[in-house]
Amino acid sequence: MALKEQLLRKKSIESLLAQVESKHGALKKSLGAFDLTMLGIGAIVGTGIFVLTGVAAAEHAGPALVLSFVLSGLACVFAALCYAEFASTVPVSGSAYTYSYTAFGELVAWMIGWDLILEYGVASAAVASGWSGYAQGLLAGFGIHLPVALTNAFDTSKGTIIDLPAVVIIFVITLLLMKGTRESAKFNTVMVLIKVAVILLFLIVGIGYVKPENWSPFMPFGFAGVATGAATVFFAFIGFDAVSTAAEEVRNPQRDMPIGIITSLLVCTLLYIAVSLTLTGIVPYDMLNVKNPVAFALNYVKQDWVAGFISLGAIVGITTVLLVMMYGQTRLFFAMSRDGLLPAVFSRVNPETQVPQKSTIIVGILVAIFSGLLPLNKLAELTNIGTLFAFILVSIGVVVLRRTNPELRRSFRTPLVPLVPILAVLFCGYLVYSLPSITKIGFIAWLIAGAIVYFLYGRRHSHLRDGK
Repeated sequence: MALKEQLLRKKSIESLLAQVESKHGALKKSLGAFDLTMLGIGAIVGTGIFVLTGVAAAEHAGPALVLSFVLSGLACVFAALCYAEFASTVPVSGSAYTYSYTAFGELVAWMIGWDLILEYGVASAAVASGWSGYAQGLLAGFGIHLPVALTNAFDTSKGTIIDLPAVVIIFVITLLLMKGTRESAKFNTVMVLIKVAVILLFLIVGIGYVKPENWSPFMPFGFAGVATGAATVFFAFIGFDAVSTAAEEVRNPQRDMPIGIITSLLVCTLLYIAVSLTLTGIVPYDMLNVKNPVAFALNYVKQDWVAGFISLGAIVGITTVLLVMMYGQTRLFFAMSRDGLLPAVFSRVNPETQVPQKSTIIVGILVAIFSGLLPLNKLAELTNIGTLFAFILVSIGVVVLRRTNPELRRSFRTPLVPLVPILAVLFCGYLVYSLPSITKIGFIAWLIAGAIVYFLYGRRHSHLRDGK
């Protein structure tokens, strides 16, 4: 087979669906629309709403932060409609990786898979580090202080060796994921209900302290500031695509996948708009450049008891993000391994729990090493551009499949094709353009590394190469 044919070989949708129906190595179907919606909210609502709102308001958008959330939300809504069509048509693990395999061929699929490893894996490690910071703050409130050496990643100037709390929470999440998807989903649902309740508490208490004069000037940095703010708060929307990695474990994916993806995104967008309006109405925007802007706003109006609940909500919120991101990573590895592009160990399913337990353990170890020993601030910034890249390719893929496979049964159809996919590409492309140059350079370097791995391993072990 010529090199060009190898790189462009596609996986038929029939073969993908046959894999799902196969009893050998199958994942357990235990999720419904409500579970998927909770997974989506669990993945989306985390540090973004509790941290990034302040930075974006103070440095970029001012009170017009609400427009930044609308801009980012629009980009995600257009992309979500495209994800929903794919998820209902090709209900297979792997998310954008699997969709790209059917639309563009093996090389593009691999690069998207490599890109998603960055989104899920590195984001998991960074989120675990954030969880550690909040947890240590909560412990300090009770007079409990860990030895300095165990409080952060390795840094000789600070005397730190390992971020022990981050390693511990990853260990707990790994054990939970190994018990089974249904058990993990139940835990996630409880945590999501708690953090949504905390956000609603902030809105109920905070609305009484809103001063409309704090919204003037509304757009102090102009529309350019709003756009930069949108690129910044886009981090707060990352995660809804992780819902599509659960496709093989959904009882009725054709109906439930679109509901879970779109509902979770809409709920989170409404929460973000409400929080940003309330936050900038309580506190002058130039005072919000703090690590805990939501809790700070309540301290500002002397509602310290509510601020304590906000800190608890932040910890719960980050826990669910970590759970869904690590879940998505294991299912991505499962899909890539089943196609031969990664070693077989990642697609071995435990016959009792019907969960890829070995893959879950390996992911847990890798994430624990990264979060415990490496400072990931700069690397974590790459998750933003990586996610936007995946959104753009999925949106283009909808148009491609409409032309190459018009007869496919689509339980959910993206409206106004090709207009909606084009809008998704334009909005996401504009956010990529708004990102710092160093982020773009780092992302290109990551893709180059992925191409090297593909040519050294993936291309040689691909099941499609052997006609499987």
